[in-house]
Amino acid sequence: MEQEMNRPRIIVTGGAGFIGSHTAVALSEAGYRPVIIDDLRNSHESVISSMEDILQSPLEWHRVDCGDKAGMSAVFSEPVAGAIHFAADKAVGESVANPEKYFDNNIGGTARFVSLLREHNVPHLVFSSSCTVYGEAQQLPVTESAPLLPAASPYGFTKQACEFLLQSTHAAAEGKLGMAILRYFNPVGAHPSAKIGELPLGPPSNLVPFLTQAVSGLRGPLTVFGDDYPTPDGTCIRDYLHVCDLAEAHVAALKWLEKNPSSIDTFNLGTGKGTSVKEVVASFQRSTGLQVPHQMGARRPGDVAAIYADPSKATQQLGWTSKRTLDTCLADAWRWQKQMGAE
Repeated sequence: MEQEMNRPRIIVTGGAGFIGSHTAVALSEAGYRPVIIDDLRNSHESVISSMEDILQSPLEWHRVDCGDKAGMSAVFSEPVAGAIHFAADKAVGESVANPEKYFDNNIGGTARFVSLLREHNVPHLVFSSSCTVYGEAQQLPVTESAPLLPAASPYGFTKQACEFLLQSTHAAAEGKLGMAILRYFNPVGAHPSAKIGELPLGPPSNLVPFLTQAVSGLRGPLTVFGDDYPTPDGTCIRDYLHVCDLAEAHVAALKWLEKNPSSIDTFNLGTGKGTSVKEVVASFQRSTGLQVPHQMGARRPGDVAAIYADPSKATQQLGWTSKRTLDTCLADAWRWQKQMGAE
């Protein structure tokens, strides 16, 4: 227990969410002490116990909004070595229907949380951004120097706004708060233990959980939103990376900040390969031997036709690269779906 208490404490906001939970596990395995902050608006308390099962040790967690100054006081009662900020609403479609919610929670919540970090002299922040900041990219693969074009959705705009907020804060903090801004492409998969994975509350907004739920019979056929995009097979192209690869990137970013205190930089996290929706369906069928019931539908508002990463900067500076294949991603996602009791 004494050894555990001596580990550097790292706040993980949204730590019971899909990416947050996998990152908390990776942090613990790398010798850190993750402090889970989650008000459970988009997650479930059972995820905490599942993480503890994986790690075979208890986790510190607080059911609180990360921007609640009074509620967060207990978190800062002990030294904090860094923070990873995931907490945000993330459904493109919902952001189109309810932009006010996204502006308040994603932008306002980030502003309130970063203010607390500055107040308590936390030296390092890793921020969960998104490839949506690039809008409809003009050149593929996308590098970090690509222009941030008008966002295709309010969700995408909130990520652009948060990045601008962080750059402004970094300047105002005069080198006292280093930042790594991570622009994710499309995280999929689940922990190989099948104890944690993507757990959407209500209808999924992302492709893979909708696919696995369709195969399991929990939902009707998967709807492929649009087959008339300017892509080789007419369906949207994305860069799908395993959530465990993504989690390991956060650990690498934190270590980079420790070696480069007071720095700020932006990194794409992806595989560097674009995969269409139809190719994802084929990969799932190949990796599991199961058929995916699916149907074609109209385009969905806010979706761009194609985007995939040039992740070479993350490889060069963070020493990180994705390792797991799409087939592995989808086999792990299906194992997680089966574990939830719907085969």
